[in-house]
Amino acid sequence: MAKELLKGNEAIAEAAIRSGLEAYFGYPITPQTELLEWLSKRMPELGRTFMQAESELAAINMVYGAACTGARVMTSSSSPGISLMMEGISYIAGTEVPVVLVDVMRAGPGLGNIAPAQSDYNQIVHGGGHGDFRPIVLAPASVQESIDLTVEAFELADRYRAIVVVLIDGSIGQMMEPAELPPMRHIDRQRPTWAVTGAKDRDRRILSSIYIDPENEEETNLRILERWKEIEANEMRYKEYYLEDAELVVVGFGTAGRVALSAVRAARAEGIPVGLLRPITVSPFPYARIKELSNLACGMLVVEMNTGQMLLDVQAAVGGKIPVEFYGRMGGVVPLPDEIHEEISRLCYEPVAPSADPRESWMDRMDLAKN
Repeated sequence: MAKELLKGNEAIAEAAIRSGLEAYFGYPITPQTELLEWLSKRMPELGRTFMQAESELAAINMVYGAACTGARVMTSSSSPGISLMMEGISYIAGTEVPVVLVDVMRAGPGLGNIAPAQSDYNQIVHGGGHGDFRPIVLAPASVQESIDLTVEAFELADRYRAIVVVLIDGSIGQMMEPAELPPMRHIDRQRPTWAVTGAKDRDRRILSSIYIDPENEEETNLRILERWKEIEANEMRYKEYYLEDAELVVVGFGTAGRVALSAVRAARAEGIPVGLLRPITVSPFPYARIKELSNLACGMLVVEMNTGQMLLDVQAAVGGKIPVEFYGRMGGVVPLPDEIHEEISRLCYEPVAPSADPRESWMDRMDLAKN
């Protein structure tokens, strides 16, 4: 199929439709409203279910009910709207039903503004709702990757009976890029054996997230944990750039990772041995790969559009073996490649302390320390 000029939010909505989306429930909030608007037209045209709920709380509980029938179901929102959904998200996780959620992040805290940010990382990646559960979280960096990962999100949700989040910021939702949409998928009306479908000629099925007996609750938690270990083993995804000989590794996801790649390329053109790791699954997080890189590199620079939320995961993976620096913009400000390039240059060429030899860079000192 030929590429088309597509807006991020609309491309995700159409990709969901072509992945077999059967029901969508949501509530408008910028900067994701175009996603809801697109589905409000396309879903009825195709004889599928679209409902604008009276609130985010209502929307997530409608999603919960539809997911229990085994249908492919989705909702979308933005930062404060996602906060309102957290109780329902926890119920969905406890009931072990598949759901796809799109979070188009805006700046905060509070209502903040509609400019792009990455301040939902902790809320989404580290569970958000109460209880022991982890969603699969996919973080695309372009319109095409948003399409591809939306398609994959439905497959992963069904495979693991899990919540899968497509996590983007407002810039990806609003930008327009040439991209290719997938073919239309046939909707399989045959429901999985666990789904609630009516029980005229069989034993009834009960789906619930409440287990009064603590031992039964523990058994459920252990089952969810075992499934998560399987996800960690099989579904880790990231992209690497120029890491073969990198002495400084930049780590960034989504838009921050995309901008950082431009800075890394510029630094490489100047002969600076720097590379980039861009996590695509920020949950499960590529701890093992970052730990490996900490044995090869002299230091890391984490770039985010927040105050340093993924930074904590990178630091945990490195375990103090090498320095981990941070560069972040927040409040809806997108870092520029020149800013990150300047930070790379500072780390590689500036003295590490006022008393240090000005000819001795941070990287030189790390080389000496490692040798």
